[in-house]
Order: sequence, then C-alpha cells, then structure tokens
Amino acid sequence: MDETRKRLEEDAFARHLSIELLDIEPGRARARMNLAPFHKNAFGMVHGGAIFSLADCVFQAASNSHGVLAVAVQAAIAFVKAPRSEVLFAEAEEVSCTRRLATYTIRVTEKEGKLVAQFQGTVYRMPEKPHGAGG
Repeated sequence: MDETRKRLEEDAFARHLSIELLDIEPGRARARMNLAPFHKNAFGMVHGGAIFSLADCVFQAASNSHGVLAVAVQAAIAFVKAPRSEVLFAEAEEVSCTRRLATYTIRVTEKEGKLVAQFQGTVYRMPEKPHGAGG
C-alpha cells in the first residue's frame, strides 16, 4: 500500500487542482480540495469539472488500494448543490469487488458535511499487471 499511496500523492493533475489525499485503506479513500479562483467557471461557481476531478481522484485511490491495477470503465456524477465553502471533501467507499470488476460510491461534501455531488464508478481490475506497468 505504501507504494500505491506514494504514487497517488505524486499525481501531478491532483496536485495541480490542490487535491490532497487524506486517507487511504483497502476499498476506501478520502481527499480534500482547497478551492481557488481557477476552480470557478464563467459564472463564478465551482466548475463541475473540478468537482468531478476531486471525486475521480478518490475513486482512483480507493480502487487501486488493494494493490491491483484498476482502470475506470464507467463513471457518472449527479450534482446536488453549488458549493459555498472554500474547501470540498470527497470520500470513496467500495460497494462491490470481484476479481475483475469493482464498484464505488463517492460523496463530495462541503466542510459542514452538506452533500454537493454523488459519484458512482466502476473499474476493471488487472491483477496480472503491477501498478507500474501502465495501460
């Protein structure tokens, strides 16, 4: 798990978006994104792509937490409300995991716990490929 965590913490895209991995354990992950002006859309609200990216980062962390290379095959998000705070949190929870497929639910919330978005994703697991093998 240490090598997986190290790789995830060095994710250049996540760092660019100010996403910090808070916790990772088998089948679960939590992260925080401190919002900045570049996270806003043309109307001054947090861009849906930024919210999706936060959810996708914890999806990646949770689905790769077992030491098996996992790649997304499906992802969907429902935006519940526009966030008002300057920080967002995301928590991924494994719903199902088989040898080849795993499904996760991710909740994106404000600091006070108010739901901002609900994300659902499925990964294809490749046990024959170590994490460094690529796609």
